Amino acid sequence: MRKWIAAAAVGAAMMVAGCGHITGGVSPSNVPLASGSYSELGPVSGSDCVYYLLGLIPLSDGNETITALQDALAQKPDTSALVNITSDTFSQYFILFSRVCTQVNGVAVKAK
Repeated sequence: MRKWIAAAAVGAAMMVAGCGHITGGVSPSNVPLASGSYSELGPVSGSDCVYYLLGLIPLSDGNETITALQDALAQKPDTSALVNITSDTFSQYFILFSRVCTQVNGVAVKAK
């Protein structure tokens, strides 16, 4: 009987927990750049999340692409723009809380 109850509890927990990943988009840069007018500083990433209680009640503001972009720009000193940008959104659902996040990845560049 205990094994059946434990199996049912694990099954119920798996049904209320989960995650998903959605591709957001791709861009060559966040500002117009001429080829050869910049030097690469390296890869960066930024994110912004919103958290929910019981999947319904927001506990924070967030999940904005502009904030994730600003976070990525701040990763390396002297960054003036990003190139080769990708954006993704992912969701994670747990029993009591969930979160939805936007991620921005790219290569930081500095104007010459």
